Amino acid sequence: MIKMMIDREQTEDFLEELGKSFVPNKYRPTLRLYLAKGGLYSVPYKAFTILFFLVVAGTAAIYFGFNIFSFISDNAPVVVGIYAFLFWTLCTTILTIVIMAGFYFYINMKIYGRMKDIELVLPDYLILVSTNLKGGLSFERSLWSSIKPEFGILADEMSYVSKRVMTGSDLSEALMEFSQKYDSPTLKRTLSIIVGELESGGKIASVLDQSIDILRKTKLIKDEMAANTLMFTIFIGAIVMVISPLLFALAFNLLSILINVMTQIAPALQQGTSSVPFKFEAGSLKVDDFKVFSSLALSIISIFASMILSIIQRGDIKSGVRYIPFFVAVAVLLYQFFLIVLGAVFTSMI
Repeated sequence: MIKMMIDREQTEDFLEELGKSFVPNKYRPTLRLYLAKGGLYSVPYKAFTILFFLVVAGTAAIYFGFNIFSFISDNAPVVVGIYAFLFWTLCTTILTIVIMAGFYFYINMKIYGRMKDIELVLPDYLILVSTNLKGGLSFERSLWSSIKPEFGILADEMSYVSKRVMTGSDLSEALMEFSQKYDSPTLKRTLSIIVGELESGGKIASVLDQSIDILRKTKLIKDEMAANTLMFTIFIGAIVMVISPLLFALAFNLLSILINVMTQIAPALQQGTSSVPFKFEAGSLKVDDFKVFSSLALSIISIFASMILSIIQRGDIKSGVRYIPFFVAVAVLLYQFFLIVLGAVFTSMI
């Protein structure tokens, strides 16, 4: 049992050290800070090692699965070696870029979600701080006493700020570093005002009350803007999820009818006269290709529509990413439904 534990620790140490070798020393602090924004306070070097082995395994699966060697084996051994080396290098690079892009996207969305959660509870937290100040507590004690579990990520961040202050850091510096951690104009502006008033020795409680009032008014304005754009949201959603699938399904059925009709009359046209100014080949059009094209087109339209709706309602693109799977799924499913319904209608008519 002890030997197994030792072997496991050695394996984990090996994975950790190998993962560190993929990240140069000068980039490690930047990577650590970036991951901390997403809630990862330690760099997952072991995950980097596992991803490395997955990339190698994926490249090998592609190489042997598609039998790449058979396409290059007719060349000289040196040329075969060069081609194989280039394939492995290119494939590994592409897989690495794809995986790292996915990881970067995931962390970015986590950072964005944490930022929105902080902005949501920031007014309530400041209300508690202001109440504690008016109750006679110092500003530092008011900040720490207002940390509650229901504030979630903001509570975690303020706990981290408090630990920094307790270990000797300046409160203003710790608060400004916290404000720079997230790309939130609301958070930066609020903390900048508070820190400025704190350094000038003014009345913090009155500044907090004004900041709370501004935050609430800003939220009300954003909610009103979202309500005013509701008709645009419904209109774009209806076009993307209902009208576009219906039109593509109608075009598919019309194309199917056209191909069937022309397939039947093509022999007669070719045998009857040579003065027909065009030549039709039944195999030149394939309904299956159109079905694939329309599904891809609907997916792309849904992705951009969700981004447009996000910009209209929230003022940024990131908040609309979560709607992409819903838009794509509804559009494609309704497209399949309309294909069946319109197919039955046109079949009965013919």
